[in-house]
Amino acid sequence: MKIAISDDAINWFRNEMEAKSGEYIKFFARYGGSSPLHDGFSLGVTKEHPDESVVETIIEGIHFYIERRDYWFFDEHDLHVNVDSKINELVYSYKKA
Repeated sequence: MKIAISDDAINWFRNEMEAKSGEYIKFFARYGGSSPLHDGFSLGVTKEHPDESVVETIIEGIHFYIERRDYWFFDEHDLHVNVDSKINELVYSYKKA
């Protein structure tokens, strides 16, 4: 499994979350909403240090990761992060690894 972050998404994290080199961005499963992979669960994102990361991608010094406890959510899919330019919000897609 891998995490792919578009250039637009990198800029979004820098502008909206004020992410800087050396910081950590976590993608996690949260109860509520829905996703193409699980009804009743959606993907959350927050800035915090990892406890036990199992997947990590480092871009421009920013660490994007998924914790072991949230790995189930991705169901053997890669995570692709982009930005919807019309609403300036993150969009996620999942592709079978």
